[in-house]
Amino acid sequence: MPYIDRPTYLAKLRRWRDRDVIKVISGIRRCGKSTLMELWKEELISSGVAPQRIVHLNLELLENEHLLEYHALHAEVLQHIVPGQTTYVIIDEVQNVPSFEKAVDSLYARPGIDLYITGSNSKLLRGTLATLLSGRYIEIEMLPLSFAEYRFAFGDDGRSLMRSWSDYLHDGSLPAVTAIAGNDALVHDYLSGILNTVLLKDVAERLNVANAANLNAVTDFLFDNIGNLSTPKGIADAMTSAGNKISSATVSDYVQGLCASYLFYEVARFDLRGKRILKQERKYYATDLGMRRLSCSDTVRDTGRILENVVYLELRRREGEVYVGKLPGSEIDFVTNGPSGKAYYQVAESVADSRTLEREIAPLAALRDNHPKYLITLDDVRPVSHEGIRQVYALDWLLDR
Repeated sequence: MPYIDRPTYLAKLRRWRDRDVIKVISGIRRCGKSTLMELWKEELISSGVAPQRIVHLNLELLENEHLLEYHALHAEVLQHIVPGQTTYVIIDEVQNVPSFEKAVDSLYARPGIDLYITGSNSKLLRGTLATLLSGRYIEIEMLPLSFAEYRFAFGDDGRSLMRSWSDYLHDGSLPAVTAIAGNDALVHDYLSGILNTVLLKDVAERLNVANAANLNAVTDFLFDNIGNLSTPKGIADAMTSAGNKISSATVSDYVQGLCASYLFYEVARFDLRGKRILKQERKYYATDLGMRRLSCSDTVRDTGRILENVVYLELRRREGEVYVGKLPGSEIDFVTNGPSGKAYYQVAESVADSRTLEREIAPLAALRDNHPKYLITLDDVRPVSHEGIRQVYALDWLLDR
């Protein structure tokens, strides 16, 4: 597999190194969490940490199956603690251990341990740790490759920017696909395997799903409707009309499970006038567009919504929490309030038509504040300002040019 640098996540680990909090690295299966931990080990060693002061346990490996019990896991780590010096403890896929939080809490309470854990189930990680370790952990949410990371992985391979973009959308952004890019059969089999594993192990088993067909149908519905407003009742009604009878309560459970496994991200609407989060419809975006393509069988080619999905993920990387902005009679695709302050984003495939441009900038123009406003499109033009609304070329913006 090509070398893929993940500088954003390494920088976050550096900031929190040796601080008295548990570092929780979360994200969908195969997004690169274990590889990040290997990179982190290399950096620790290069900074002067002796290898014997690093304990790294991957709980997905068969040879560590005997550690899938929290007492055994705890005892194994303690065997390798170096007295009088900081020991760096890394535990991959910790949610595989029932009651893992008891081992984590005990290790955290001991002096001389800098603790890092990874996991691929947000409900277990956030819910369990928030209850037991409130204020004593920080979460570093890891996503698959950004477009910039994807381009970096291949270097100067002769492909045009647009061809790289097309391949990125087709193959998806899981790091391993960079090693098999161009081989559609291998990419298909790999992504199918990951998707099935997530649905079976991270959703069906944890929710005790009795009807796998309905779970698959809900998954397909969310993939097919990225960027559309949805409610559990609306999804249940649509599925029942299509011959898959299901209750809205069951849909709600399935959707929560799919989001907990990081297969989708749920985005709430924020009332920009009333300054409150609306509790009704939500939008859902896919974490990997390669898996979405498999689910939709290449039949859904709505490039506008696909671009919107990519922009959402990039904003989540850069700014953290992202909302849909609600105004009377209109909507703003994304609102962020991250480290660089509040900003508004509208996304469109093209605004070459003057009527489309007017429609897209109208909600932004209706805002009477001085926060940055962006219009992101696939029109390959130089940045231009529409009375303070900055129009940018999406691929330049994604590459942070």
